[in-house]
Amino acid sequence: MLLTAPCVTPALYRSYSVKETAVPTVAVVTLILATLIIAAAALGLLRVIFHLRAVVKTLDALDGGVAVIAAKTSTVPSVVPSVNASLAPVRDFAETI
Repeated sequence: MLLTAPCVTPALYRSYSVKETAVPTVAVVTLILATLIIAAAALGLLRVIFHLRAVVKTLDALDGGVAVIAAKTSTVPSVVPSVNASLAPVRDFAETI
């Protein structure tokens, strides 16, 4: 006489069927959360882009001001040699003292 164990396949099948319905729900929630996180990061990056554009505009205006200041002070080095030449007699006199 051959003894066999009772079949447990239906119980396992039921437990797998419960997990199969739970996995898509978890997957959908995970995808929604990932989408929200990516959207928040994209929004933050867009804000950074707009701030950087404002900084570029400010620096362009500042660069123009620096160019004006450089143009106004550029005449000083060209005058210095002629001033030194005209002060040569004063320097020579000061060295004799």
